[in-house]
Amino acid sequence: MNKLLFTILIVISTGLMGSSFAIGKIGLNYVSPLLLVGLRFTIAGVLMSGVVILLKRIHPKRITDWIKILTVGFFQTTAVMGCIFLSIRTITAGESSILTFTNPLLVVILSTIFLGIRYRWIQWVGVLIGIVGVYITLGASLNIQQSGTLFGLGSAIAWAIATVLLKKWGSTFDTWVLTAYQMLFGGILLLVGSLLFEQVTFVLNSLSIFIILWLAIMASIIQFATWFFLLSKEDSAKVSSFLFLAPFFGVIFGWILLNEEIHLSTLAGGGFILIAIFLVNKRATKVKEVEYNK
Repeated sequence: MNKLLFTILIVISTGLMGSSFAIGKIGLNYVSPLLLVGLRFTIAGVLMSGVVILLKRIHPKRITDWIKILTVGFFQTTAVMGCIFLSIRTITAGESSILTFTNPLLVVILSTIFLGIRYRWIQWVGVLIGIVGVYITLGASLNIQQSGTLFGLGSAIAWAIATVLLKKWGSTFDTWVLTAYQMLFGGILLLVGSLLFEQVTFVLNSLSIFIILWLAIMASIIQFATWFFLLSKEDSAKVSSFLFLAPFFGVIFGWILLNEEIHLSTLAGGGFILIAIFLVNKRATKVKEVEYNK
């Protein structure tokens, strides 16, 4: 792929990832957290499901496969996104994005334990650097007892679990079908959670509608499509190494759109975490073959 095109698409994809934190925080002025993220992914899931049906992509035929997609949807969409949108009620969009994108560090640990993947020493150095970065960020600018901080860490844990599940089951499914239905199932679970666990609020105006559509179409469908296109055209390790840009954009959009103050501790801790994410996304080799459940 042309280097200029690659750079543009990387910036678009990671920029859209990062934008969702600040724009989502603005949306909380009009819509309750679980309802907002539930609408985002239900709309995105419905649209993408319609596309994969029209394109006649291969759909699972067994109940067990649909249960796997539902499980991925619970961790990847319901748990991750629910935690993110609950976190930004009490911490900044930039802080939430930094905590959420520590997930690659946790993936190294979980993949070593459960998938038998061997990582090189530089990737373990990345994990250690990332832990230092989290400690600096938490110790200097965040209160570990704040619910937002705990939800931010929870989103990273849930995302790491979802990544491990995708490593184990992903080859079983058409990528676009899996993405469409995990978003749909996860979004529906979030809507149910909204009805059960929060006081539902929805102020209907042009800005709230714009925010929901931006999150559903630009920050979900377009972002996923761009990322998958890059993965299909370039080496996956090379593409994934640029994931560190997403929390950077999360901080930048929080500063631009919300006038969030950028503390020195956030910059220092975030810097460590960005370096760590870059290091841990280097290519890994397996110790043994993993038997995927079909």
